Amino acid sequence: VQLVESGGGLVQAGGSLRLSCAASGTTFSIYPMGWYRQPPGKQRELVADISSGGGTTNYAASVTGRFTISRDNAKNTLYLQMNSLKPDDTAVYYCNAGRTDTYYYTPGYWGQGTQVTVSS
Repeated sequence: VQLVESGGGLVQAGGSLRLSCAASGTTFSIYPMGWYRQPPGKQRELVADISSGGGTTNYAASVTGRFTISRDNAKNTLYLQMNSLKPDDTAVYYCNAGRTDTYYYTPGYWGQGTQVTVSS
């Protein structure tokens, strides 16, 4: 499974960004997918995940109401729409294809990450 993120960059607080993750080398639609982030000097954390069919989503409390995860299985692409960005959202954001044999979201394959920097 190859995952390639794009869409990161520098944005002012209150602004928006949309991250994309293009998947290849596999049947994208069988995988639950997730977005993780790793702020400077901190551990990687799950931001949001989405079921294989897109019908179920979950969010970290810190992003609920501001971020939206979605997927287009016909395009093999995962998205993360990020609105009302805050400096605390500054991190490297990683796309993840989750394991298909667990009930709760469990990370599997990783992308290389894309930097998101929010200035105050």
